[in-house]
Amino acid sequence: MTRIVIDGRSLSYEDVVAVAQHGAEVVLADEVLARLTRDRAVVDDVVERQVPTYGLTTGLGTRASYALPREELEEFSLRTVRGRANAVGAPLPVPLVRASVLARVNGLAGGGSGVRPEIPRLLVDMLNARVHPVIPEVGSIGASDLCQMAHVGLVVIGEGSAEFAGELLDGGKALQQAGLTPAVLGPKDGHVLCSASPLAAGTGALALHEAAAVLTLAQSVTALTYEGFRANTSPLDARVLDLRAAPGQSRAAGDLLALLEGGVLNEPRHARRVQDPISLRCAAQVHGALHTALDFADAALRPELNGCGDNPVVLADTGEILSSGNFHTPALALGFDTLALALTQTASLSAERMRRLLAPAVSGLPANLSPYGPERSGFAPLTKTAQALVAEIRMLSVPVCTDPRHGADAVEDDSTNAALGARRLATILIRLRQLLAVEAVVAAQAVDLAAPSALGRGPRLLHRAIRAVVPRLDDDRPCGVDVEAVHRDVLGSDDVRNALRAMVEAVSPVAGGTIGR
Repeated sequence: MTRIVIDGRSLSYEDVVAVAQHGAEVVLADEVLARLTRDRAVVDDVVERQVPTYGLTTGLGTRASYALPREELEEFSLRTVRGRANAVGAPLPVPLVRASVLARVNGLAGGGSGVRPEIPRLLVDMLNARVHPVIPEVGSIGASDLCQMAHVGLVVIGEGSAEFAGELLDGGKALQQAGLTPAVLGPKDGHVLCSASPLAAGTGALALHEAAAVLTLAQSVTALTYEGFRANTSPLDARVLDLRAAPGQSRAAGDLLALLEGGVLNEPRHARRVQDPISLRCAAQVHGALHTALDFADAALRPELNGCGDNPVVLADTGEILSSGNFHTPALALGFDTLALALTQTASLSAERMRRLLAPAVSGLPANLSPYGPERSGFAPLTKTAQALVAEIRMLSVPVCTDPRHGADAVEDDSTNAALGARRLATILIRLRQLLAVEAVVAAQAVDLAAPSALGRGPRLLHRAIRAVVPRLDDDRPCGVDVEAVHRDVLGSDDVRNALRAMVEAVSPVAGGTIGR
Protein backbone atom coordinates (compact mmCIF):
# COMPACT_ATOMS: atom_id res chain seq x y z
CA MET A 1 0.00 0.00 0.00
CA THR A 2 1.17 3.52 -0.75
CA ARG A 3 2.61 5.39 2.22
CA ILE A 4 2.22 9.17 2.39
CA VAL A 5 4.75 10.95 4.58
CA ILE A 6 3.40 14.14 6.14
CA ASP A 7 5.91 16.91 6.80
CA GLY A 8 3.70 20.00 6.65
CA ARG A 9 5.47 21.32 3.56
CA SER A 10 5.04 19.05 0.55
CA LEU A 11 1.55 17.53 0.48
CA SER A 12 0.43 17.18 -3.16
CA TYR A 13 -2.99 16.72 -4.72
CA GLU A 14 -1.99 13.17 -5.65
CA ASP A 15 -1.21 12.52 -1.98
CA VAL A 16 -4.65 13.76 -0.96
CA VAL A 17 -6.30 11.54 -3.59
CA ALA A 18 -4.24 8.55 -2.45
CA VAL A 19 -5.33 8.96 1.16
CA ALA A 20 -8.89 10.15 0.57
CA GLN A 21 -9.94 7.80 -2.20
CA HIS A 22 -7.53 4.87 -2.05
CA GLY A 23 -6.84 4.49 1.68
CA ALA A 24 -3.08 5.10 1.55
CA GLU A 25 -1.25 4.85 4.88
CA VAL A 26 -0.26 8.13 6.54
CA VAL A 27 2.90 8.62 8.60
CA LEU A 28 4.40 11.72 10.18
CA ALA A 29 7.89 12.68 9.03
CA ASP A 30 10.65 12.20 11.59
CA GLU A 31 11.12 15.92 12.18
CA VAL A 32 7.46 16.69 12.88
CA LEU A 33 7.19 15.60 16.51
CA ALA A 34 10.29 17.57 17.49
CA ARG A 35 8.83 20.65 15.79
CA LEU A 36 5.50 20.23 17.57
CA THR A 37 7.17 19.67 20.93
CA ARG A 38 9.17 22.87 20.52
CA ASP A 39 6.06 24.86 19.65
CA ARG A 40 4.14 23.36 22.55
CA ALA A 41 6.81 24.49 24.98
CA VAL A 42 6.01 28.08 23.98
CA VAL A 43 2.32 27.51 24.75
CA ASP A 44 3.13 26.04 28.14
CA ASP A 45 5.43 28.96 28.94
CA VAL A 46 2.80 31.56 27.98
CA VAL A 47 0.23 29.78 30.14
CA GLU A 48 2.67 29.60 33.03
CA ARG A 49 3.43 33.33 32.81
CA GLN A 50 -0.24 34.18 32.25
CA VAL A 51 0.51 36.32 29.19
CA PRO A 52 -2.75 37.63 27.65
CA THR A 53 -3.08 35.56 24.45
CA TYR A 54 -6.13 35.19 22.23
CA GLY A 55 -7.88 31.86 22.52
CA LEU A 56 -5.30 30.57 24.99
CA THR A 57 -5.53 32.67 28.12
CA THR A 58 -8.47 34.75 26.86
CA GLY A 59 -11.83 33.96 25.36
CA LEU A 60 -12.67 33.79 21.65
CA GLY A 61 -14.47 36.16 19.29
CA THR A 62 -16.28 38.93 21.15
CA ARG A 63 -14.94 37.50 24.43
CA ALA A 64 -11.32 38.12 23.47
CA SER A 65 -10.90 40.64 26.31
CA TYR A 66 -12.05 38.14 28.93
CA ALA A 67 -9.13 36.64 30.88
CA LEU A 68 -9.62 32.95 31.52
CA PRO A 69 -8.72 31.59 34.99
CA ARG A 70 -5.77 29.20 34.80
CA GLU A 71 -7.77 26.33 36.26
CA GLU A 72 -10.35 26.61 33.45
CA LEU A 73 -8.04 26.41 30.42
CA GLU A 74 -8.39 22.67 29.83
CA GLU A 75 -12.14 22.82 30.30
CA PHE A 76 -12.26 25.82 27.94
CA SER A 77 -10.66 23.64 25.24
CA LEU A 78 -13.43 21.07 25.69
CA ARG A 79 -16.12 23.75 25.62
CA THR A 80 -14.59 25.23 22.48
CA VAL A 81 -15.05 21.94 20.60
CA ARG A 82 -18.47 21.16 21.99
CA GLY A 83 -19.80 24.66 21.47
CA ARG A 84 -18.76 24.86 17.83
CA ALA A 85 -20.00 21.52 16.55
CA ASN A 86 -23.01 23.17 14.94
CA ALA A 87 -22.96 21.97 11.32
CA VAL A 88 -26.14 20.53 9.81
CA GLY A 89 -27.23 18.49 6.83
CA ALA A 90 -26.26 15.16 5.35
CA PRO A 91 -22.87 13.71 6.32
CA LEU A 92 -20.03 14.55 3.98
CA PRO A 93 -18.83 11.61 1.88
CA VAL A 94 -15.97 9.66 3.45
CA PRO A 95 -13.37 10.80 0.86
CA LEU A 96 -14.07 14.44 1.73
CA VAL A 97 -13.78 13.68 5.45
CA ARG A 98 -10.46 11.92 4.91
CA ALA A 99 -9.17 14.75 2.72
CA SER A 100 -10.15 17.33 5.34
CA VAL A 101 -8.56 15.45 8.24
CA LEU A 102 -5.40 14.91 6.19
CA ALA A 103 -5.23 18.61 5.33
CA ARG A 104 -5.53 19.49 9.02
CA VAL A 105 -2.81 17.02 9.98
CA ASN A 106 -0.48 18.50 7.38
CA GLY A 107 -1.25 22.02 8.56
CA LEU A 108 -0.39 21.03 12.11
CA ALA A 109 2.75 19.14 11.07
CA GLY A 110 4.29 22.30 9.61
CA GLY A 111 4.24 24.01 13.00
CA GLY A 112 2.78 27.24 14.27
CA SER A 113 -0.34 25.90 15.98
CA GLY A 114 1.17 24.98 19.34
CA VAL A 115 -0.95 21.83 19.55
CA ARG A 116 0.04 18.94 21.80
CA PRO A 117 1.82 16.34 19.61
CA GLU A 118 -0.66 13.70 20.74
CA ILE A 119 -3.44 15.36 18.74
CA PRO A 120 -2.02 15.01 15.20
CA ARG A 121 -0.76 11.54 16.08
CA LEU A 122 -4.31 10.52 16.98
CA LEU A 123 -5.67 12.08 13.79
CA VAL A 124 -3.15 10.04 11.77
CA ASP A 125 -4.15 6.89 13.65
CA MET A 126 -7.80 7.63 12.89
CA LEU A 127 -7.04 7.92 9.18
CA ASN A 128 -5.08 4.68 9.14
CA ALA A 129 -7.72 2.82 11.18
CA ARG A 130 -10.46 4.32 8.98
CA VAL A 131 -12.31 5.99 11.84
CA HIS A 132 -14.20 8.71 9.99
CA PRO A 133 -15.87 11.49 11.97
CA VAL A 134 -19.36 12.38 10.78
CA ILE A 135 -19.15 15.95 9.47
CA PRO A 136 -22.46 17.52 8.37
CA GLU A 137 -22.22 19.19 4.98
CA VAL A 138 -23.23 22.78 5.90
CA GLY A 139 -21.64 25.02 8.50
CA SER A 140 -18.59 26.90 7.21
CA ILE A 141 -18.66 30.52 6.03
CA GLY A 142 -14.93 30.48 5.38
CA ALA A 143 -13.75 32.19 8.56
CA SER A 144 -12.01 28.93 9.42
CA ASP A 145 -14.12 25.79 9.02
CA LEU A 146 -15.01 26.01 12.71
CA CYS A 147 -18.51 24.57 12.90
CA GLN A 148 -17.65 21.58 10.72
CA MET A 149 -14.15 20.71 11.94
CA ALA A 150 -15.46 20.79 15.52
CA HIS A 151 -17.23 17.53 14.66
CA VAL A 152 -13.78 16.01 14.08
CA GLY A 153 -12.76 17.43 17.46
CA LEU A 154 -15.71 15.69 19.11
CA VAL A 155 -14.47 12.29 17.96
CA VAL A 156 -10.92 13.14 19.06
CA ILE A 157 -12.23 13.57 22.62
CA GLY A 158 -14.40 10.45 22.39
CA GLU A 159 -17.69 12.13 21.65
CA GLY A 160 -19.76 12.87 18.54
CA SER A 161 -20.30 10.25 15.84
CA ALA A 162 -17.98 8.34 13.53
CA GLU A 163 -18.18 5.73 10.82
CA PHE A 164 -16.05 2.64 11.42
CA ALA A 165 -16.12 -0.74 9.66
CA GLY A 166 -19.33 0.20 7.88
CA GLU A 167 -21.18 1.18 11.06
CA LEU A 168 -22.22 4.55 12.44
CA LEU A 169 -21.04 4.62 16.04
CA ASP A 170 -20.60 6.91 19.00
CA GLY A 171 -17.20 8.56 18.61
CA GLY A 172 -15.78 7.00 21.76
CA LYS A 173 -16.97 3.54 20.77
CA ALA A 174 -15.53 3.91 17.27
CA LEU A 175 -12.12 4.79 18.75
CA GLN A 176 -12.35 1.89 21.19
CA GLN A 177 -13.19 -0.64 18.49
CA ALA A 178 -10.26 0.64 16.44
CA GLY A 179 -7.93 0.23 19.43
CA LEU A 180 -7.49 3.98 19.90
CA THR A 181 -7.79 6.18 22.97
CA PRO A 182 -9.47 9.61 23.06
CA ALA A 183 -7.15 12.59 23.51
CA VAL A 184 -6.95 14.70 26.64
CA LEU A 185 -7.07 18.34 25.57
CA GLY A 186 -4.78 20.91 27.05
CA PRO A 187 -4.90 24.71 26.69
CA LYS A 188 -5.39 25.86 23.05
CA ASP A 189 -5.97 22.30 21.74
CA GLY A 190 -9.72 22.72 21.34
CA HIS A 191 -9.30 25.88 19.31
CA VAL A 192 -6.64 24.23 17.15
CA LEU A 193 -8.94 21.31 16.33
CA CYS A 194 -11.55 23.74 14.98
CA SER A 195 -9.21 26.22 13.30
CA ALA A 196 -7.91 26.88 9.79
CA SER A 197 -9.62 25.84 6.55
CA PRO A 198 -8.81 22.13 6.10
CA LEU A 199 -12.24 21.33 4.71
CA ALA A 200 -11.81 23.92 1.96
CA ALA A 201 -8.22 22.77 1.37
CA GLY A 202 -8.91 19.03 1.31
CA THR A 203 -12.07 19.32 -0.77
CA GLY A 204 -10.33 21.79 -3.07
CA ALA A 205 -7.36 19.46 -3.58
CA LEU A 206 -9.66 16.66 -4.72
CA ALA A 207 -11.56 19.07 -6.98
CA LEU A 208 -8.45 20.55 -8.64
CA HIS A 209 -6.99 17.11 -9.25
CA GLU A 210 -10.23 16.03 -10.93
CA ALA A 211 -10.61 19.33 -12.81
CA ALA A 212 -7.20 18.83 -14.42
CA ALA A 213 -8.28 15.36 -15.55
CA VAL A 214 -11.60 16.68 -16.84
CA LEU A 215 -9.78 19.34 -18.84
CA THR A 216 -7.81 16.61 -20.62
CA LEU A 217 -11.10 14.79 -21.24
CA ALA A 218 -12.66 17.97 -22.63
CA GLN A 219 -9.73 18.37 -25.00
CA SER A 220 -9.98 14.73 -26.08
CA VAL A 221 -13.74 14.83 -26.68
CA THR A 222 -13.27 18.06 -28.61
CA ALA A 223 -10.66 16.32 -30.78
CA LEU A 224 -13.16 13.53 -31.45
CA THR A 225 -15.74 16.14 -32.47
CA TYR A 226 -13.12 17.75 -34.73
CA GLU A 227 -12.76 14.43 -36.50
CA GLY A 228 -16.48 13.90 -36.99
CA PHE A 229 -17.04 17.49 -38.07
CA ARG A 230 -13.83 17.56 -40.13
CA ALA A 231 -12.92 20.81 -38.44
CA ASN A 232 -10.42 23.36 -39.64
CA THR A 233 -7.31 23.31 -37.44
CA SER A 234 -5.75 26.53 -38.73
CA PRO A 235 -6.91 28.40 -35.56
CA LEU A 236 -4.56 26.09 -33.62
CA ASP A 237 -1.52 27.18 -35.64
CA ALA A 238 1.15 28.62 -33.33
CA ARG A 239 1.77 31.47 -35.77
CA VAL A 240 -1.84 32.53 -35.45
CA LEU A 241 -1.89 32.27 -31.66
CA ASP A 242 1.37 34.19 -31.22
CA LEU A 243 -0.27 37.27 -32.72
CA ARG A 244 -2.40 37.53 -29.58
CA ALA A 245 -0.91 35.48 -26.77
CA ALA A 246 -4.01 35.09 -24.59
CA PRO A 247 -3.41 33.14 -21.35
CA GLY A 248 -3.43 29.39 -21.79
CA GLN A 249 -4.52 29.29 -25.43
CA SER A 250 -1.20 28.03 -26.81
CA ARG A 251 -1.12 25.27 -24.21
CA ALA A 252 -4.67 24.19 -25.10
CA ALA A 253 -3.93 24.34 -28.83
CA GLY A 254 -0.85 22.20 -28.29
CA ASP A 255 -2.98 19.64 -26.45
CA LEU A 256 -5.45 19.43 -29.31
CA LEU A 257 -2.77 19.11 -31.97
CA ALA A 258 -1.04 16.41 -29.92
CA LEU A 259 -4.29 14.44 -29.71
CA LEU A 260 -4.96 14.89 -33.44
CA GLU A 261 -1.47 13.74 -34.41
CA GLY A 262 -1.53 10.76 -36.75
CA GLY A 263 -4.74 11.82 -38.49
CA VAL A 264 -5.35 14.02 -41.49
CA LEU A 265 -6.89 17.04 -39.76
CA ASN A 266 -3.58 18.57 -38.74
CA GLU A 267 -3.44 19.77 -42.33
CA PRO A 268 -6.20 22.41 -42.75
CA ARG A 269 -6.69 21.44 -46.40
CA HIS A 270 -8.58 18.36 -45.15
CA ALA A 271 -11.17 20.53 -43.36
CA ARG A 272 -14.73 20.65 -44.67
CA ARG A 273 -15.11 24.40 -44.13
CA VAL A 274 -12.89 27.45 -44.41
CA GLN A 275 -14.18 28.74 -41.07
CA ASP A 276 -16.01 26.76 -38.39
CA PRO A 277 -18.50 27.82 -35.71
CA ILE A 278 -16.99 29.46 -32.62
CA SER A 279 -17.59 26.36 -30.49
CA LEU A 280 -14.99 24.55 -32.62
CA ARG A 281 -12.87 27.43 -33.86
CA CYS A 282 -12.27 28.90 -30.39
CA ALA A 283 -11.92 25.73 -28.33
CA ALA A 284 -8.27 26.58 -27.59
CA GLN A 285 -9.24 29.99 -26.25
CA VAL A 286 -11.93 28.62 -23.93
CA HIS A 287 -9.92 25.63 -22.75
CA GLY A 288 -6.91 27.91 -22.39
CA ALA A 289 -8.95 30.04 -20.01
CA LEU A 290 -9.68 26.89 -17.99
CA HIS A 291 -5.95 26.12 -17.87
CA THR A 292 -5.39 29.64 -16.53
CA ALA A 293 -8.18 29.34 -13.96
CA LEU A 294 -6.68 26.05 -12.75
CA ASP A 295 -3.28 27.68 -12.38
CA PHE A 296 -4.79 30.54 -10.36
CA ALA A 297 -6.71 28.18 -8.07
CA ASP A 298 -3.58 26.05 -7.68
CA ALA A 299 -1.51 29.07 -6.63
CA ALA A 300 -4.10 29.92 -3.99
CA LEU A 301 -4.63 26.37 -2.72
CA ARG A 302 -1.09 25.06 -2.26
CA PRO A 303 -0.20 27.54 0.54
CA GLU A 304 -3.42 26.60 2.32
CA LEU A 305 -2.70 22.89 1.96
CA ASN A 306 0.91 23.28 3.11
CA GLY A 307 0.76 26.18 5.54
CA CYS A 308 -0.38 27.22 8.99
CA GLY A 309 -3.89 28.68 8.98
CA ASP A 310 -4.12 29.09 12.75
CA ASN A 311 -4.86 32.15 14.81
CA PRO A 312 -2.92 32.92 16.92
CA VAL A 313 0.36 31.41 15.69
CA VAL A 314 3.34 30.20 17.67
CA LEU A 315 6.82 31.52 16.82
CA ALA A 316 9.13 29.06 18.51
CA ASP A 317 12.32 30.95 17.63
CA THR A 318 11.29 33.98 19.70
CA GLY A 319 8.92 32.32 22.16
CA GLU A 320 6.00 34.49 21.01
CA ILE A 321 2.39 33.80 20.20
CA LEU A 322 1.02 36.43 17.82
CA SER A 323 -2.40 37.25 16.45
CA SER A 324 -2.79 36.11 12.85
CA GLY A 325 -4.96 36.60 9.77
CA ASN A 326 -3.73 33.37 8.21
CA PHE A 327 -7.14 31.76 8.62
CA HIS A 328 -8.64 34.17 6.06
CA THR A 329 -8.84 32.75 2.52
CA PRO A 330 -10.07 35.39 0.03
CA ALA A 331 -7.67 34.32 -2.75
CA LEU A 332 -8.67 30.67 -2.30
CA ALA A 333 -12.37 31.51 -2.50
CA LEU A 334 -11.76 33.68 -5.55
CA GLY A 335 -9.78 30.84 -7.14
CA PHE A 336 -12.64 28.39 -6.63
CA ASP A 337 -15.17 30.87 -8.04
CA THR A 338 -12.95 31.54 -11.05
CA LEU A 339 -12.55 27.82 -11.69
CA ALA A 340 -16.32 27.30 -11.48
CA LEU A 341 -16.88 30.01 -14.09
CA ALA A 342 -14.19 28.59 -16.39
CA LEU A 343 -15.73 25.12 -16.13
CA THR A 344 -19.07 26.67 -17.10
CA GLN A 345 -17.57 28.23 -20.22
CA THR A 346 -16.16 24.83 -21.14
CA ALA A 347 -19.57 23.22 -20.58
CA SER A 348 -21.37 25.73 -22.77
CA LEU A 349 -18.93 25.09 -25.61
CA SER A 350 -19.40 21.32 -25.36
CA ALA A 351 -23.19 21.59 -25.66
CA GLU A 352 -22.90 23.86 -28.68
CA ARG A 353 -20.41 21.58 -30.48
CA MET A 354 -22.79 18.69 -29.95
CA ARG A 355 -25.64 20.71 -31.50
CA ARG A 356 -23.53 21.66 -34.50
CA LEU A 357 -22.89 17.98 -35.22
CA LEU A 358 -26.64 17.41 -35.51
CA ALA A 359 -27.21 20.23 -38.00
CA PRO A 360 -26.69 18.99 -41.59
CA ALA A 361 -26.36 22.52 -43.02
CA VAL A 362 -23.28 23.04 -40.86
CA SER A 363 -21.81 19.56 -40.43
CA GLY A 364 -22.54 18.06 -43.84
CA LEU A 365 -23.76 14.93 -42.00
CA PRO A 366 -27.26 13.38 -41.92
CA ALA A 367 -29.81 15.25 -39.81
CA ASN A 368 -29.47 14.38 -36.12
CA LEU A 369 -26.84 11.82 -37.16
CA SER A 370 -29.49 9.22 -37.93
CA PRO A 371 -28.57 6.98 -40.88
CA TYR A 372 -32.28 6.88 -41.77
CA GLY A 373 -32.72 10.64 -42.19
CA PRO A 374 -35.45 12.93 -40.87
CA GLU A 375 -38.04 10.20 -40.15
CA ARG A 376 -36.00 9.24 -37.09
CA SER A 377 -35.19 11.39 -34.03
CA GLY A 378 -31.56 10.31 -33.91
CA PHE A 379 -29.72 12.25 -31.23
CA ALA A 380 -31.96 15.34 -31.32
CA PRO A 381 -33.59 14.65 -27.92
CA LEU A 382 -30.13 14.52 -26.32
CA THR A 383 -29.83 18.27 -26.87
CA LYS A 384 -32.36 18.73 -24.06
CA THR A 385 -30.23 16.65 -21.72
CA ALA A 386 -27.17 18.67 -22.69
CA GLN A 387 -28.94 21.96 -22.06
CA ALA A 388 -30.26 20.71 -18.70
CA LEU A 389 -26.70 19.86 -17.66
CA VAL A 390 -25.45 23.27 -18.75
CA ALA A 391 -28.25 24.98 -16.84
CA GLU A 392 -27.31 23.18 -13.62
CA ILE A 393 -23.61 23.90 -14.08
CA ARG A 394 -24.37 27.57 -14.75
CA MET A 395 -26.48 27.79 -11.59
CA LEU A 396 -23.71 26.22 -9.51
CA SER A 397 -21.11 28.63 -10.92
CA VAL A 398 -22.64 31.71 -9.25
CA PRO A 399 -19.77 33.33 -7.27
CA VAL A 400 -19.96 32.86 -3.52
CA CYS A 401 -16.88 34.81 -2.40
CA THR A 402 -18.71 38.17 -2.57
CA ASP A 403 -21.75 37.05 -0.59
CA PRO A 404 -22.20 39.37 2.44
CA ARG A 405 -21.85 37.54 5.77
CA HIS A 406 -20.46 38.01 9.28
CA GLY A 407 -19.57 36.01 12.36
CA ALA A 408 -19.02 37.30 15.88
CA ASP A 409 -20.58 40.74 16.26
CA ALA A 410 -18.28 43.65 15.37
CA VAL A 411 -15.19 41.40 15.31
CA GLU A 412 -15.59 38.69 12.68
CA ASP A 413 -16.96 41.05 10.05
CA ASP A 414 -15.75 39.29 6.89
CA SER A 415 -15.45 35.72 5.62
CA THR A 416 -14.93 33.99 2.30
CA ASN A 417 -17.23 30.97 1.82
CA ALA A 418 -14.19 29.05 0.57
CA ALA A 419 -15.50 25.68 1.77
CA LEU A 420 -18.77 26.16 -0.10
CA GLY A 421 -16.84 27.26 -3.18
CA ALA A 422 -14.83 24.05 -3.05
CA ARG A 423 -17.75 21.74 -2.27
CA ARG A 424 -19.90 22.81 -5.24
CA LEU A 425 -16.98 22.11 -7.62
CA ALA A 426 -17.50 18.38 -7.09
CA THR A 427 -21.04 18.58 -8.48
CA ILE A 428 -19.99 20.84 -11.35
CA LEU A 429 -17.32 18.33 -12.35
CA ILE A 430 -19.76 15.40 -12.29
CA ARG A 431 -22.21 17.31 -14.48
CA LEU A 432 -19.45 18.39 -16.86
CA ARG A 433 -18.24 14.80 -17.26
CA GLN A 434 -21.83 13.77 -18.03
CA LEU A 435 -22.06 16.55 -20.59
CA LEU A 436 -18.79 15.51 -22.19
CA ALA A 437 -20.17 11.97 -22.34
CA VAL A 438 -23.16 13.31 -24.31
CA GLU A 439 -20.82 15.03 -26.76
CA ALA A 440 -18.60 11.94 -26.97
CA VAL A 441 -21.52 9.63 -27.84
CA VAL A 442 -22.66 12.02 -30.57
CA ALA A 443 -19.13 12.66 -31.85
CA ALA A 444 -18.44 8.92 -32.13
CA GLN A 445 -21.51 8.60 -34.36
CA ALA A 446 -20.34 11.55 -36.43
CA VAL A 447 -16.99 9.83 -36.95
CA ASP A 448 -18.77 6.66 -38.07
CA LEU A 449 -20.81 8.60 -40.62
CA ALA A 450 -18.00 10.87 -41.81
CA ALA A 451 -15.59 7.90 -42.12
CA PRO A 452 -12.34 9.92 -42.24
CA SER A 453 -9.40 8.13 -43.79
CA ALA A 454 -7.30 8.36 -40.63
CA LEU A 455 -8.09 9.44 -37.06
CA GLY A 456 -5.66 11.15 -34.76
CA ARG A 457 -4.28 9.10 -31.89
CA GLY A 458 -6.52 10.61 -29.22
CA PRO A 459 -9.79 10.40 -31.14
CA ARG A 460 -8.90 6.88 -32.29
CA LEU A 461 -8.38 5.69 -28.71
CA LEU A 462 -11.54 7.43 -27.50
CA HIS A 463 -13.65 6.14 -30.38
CA ARG A 464 -12.54 2.56 -29.77
CA ALA A 465 -13.24 2.88 -26.04
CA ILE A 466 -16.72 4.25 -26.72
CA ARG A 467 -17.55 1.55 -29.23
CA ALA A 468 -16.44 -1.09 -26.73
CA VAL A 469 -19.35 -0.10 -24.47
CA VAL A 470 -21.87 1.57 -26.83
CA PRO A 471 -22.80 0.47 -30.38
CA ARG A 472 -23.36 3.03 -33.11
CA LEU A 473 -26.90 4.35 -33.38
CA ASP A 474 -29.02 2.60 -35.96
CA ASP A 475 -32.74 2.92 -35.28
CA ASP A 476 -33.90 5.17 -32.44
CA ARG A 477 -33.20 3.81 -28.96
CA PRO A 478 -32.85 5.16 -25.41
CA CYS A 479 -29.53 7.02 -25.38
CA GLY A 480 -29.38 8.00 -21.70
CA VAL A 481 -27.98 4.58 -20.82
CA ASP A 482 -25.34 5.03 -23.53
CA VAL A 483 -24.30 8.36 -22.04
CA GLU A 484 -24.09 6.85 -18.56
CA ALA A 485 -21.97 3.97 -19.85
CA VAL A 486 -19.51 6.34 -21.56
CA HIS A 487 -19.46 8.58 -18.49
CA ARG A 488 -18.68 5.65 -16.21
CA ASP A 489 -16.61 3.24 -18.29
CA VAL A 490 -14.77 5.58 -20.67
CA LEU A 491 -14.45 9.07 -19.20
CA GLY A 492 -14.26 7.57 -15.70
CA SER A 493 -11.64 4.98 -16.65
CA ASP A 494 -8.16 5.53 -15.23
CA ASP A 495 -6.71 3.60 -18.17
CA VAL A 496 -8.36 5.92 -20.70
CA ARG A 497 -7.46 9.03 -18.74
CA ASN A 498 -3.84 8.03 -18.33
CA ALA A 499 -3.47 7.07 -21.99
CA LEU A 500 -4.90 10.39 -23.20
CA ARG A 501 -2.75 12.33 -20.76
CA ALA A 502 0.36 10.49 -21.91
CA MET A 503 -0.40 11.39 -25.52
CA VAL A 504 -0.68 15.06 -24.66
CA GLU A 505 2.40 15.21 -22.47
CA ALA A 506 4.56 13.31 -24.94
CA VAL A 507 4.13 16.02 -27.55
CA SER A 508 3.10 19.04 -25.45
CA PRO A 509 5.11 18.87 -22.19
CA VAL A 510 3.48 21.96 -20.67
CA ALA A 511 -0.01 20.51 -20.93
CA GLY A 512 -1.88 20.41 -17.64
CA GLY A 513 0.50 22.77 -15.85
CA THR A 514 1.67 21.46 -12.48
CA ILE A 515 -1.65 20.02 -11.35
CA GLY A 516 -1.86 16.26 -11.34
CA ARG A 517 1.86 15.73 -11.81
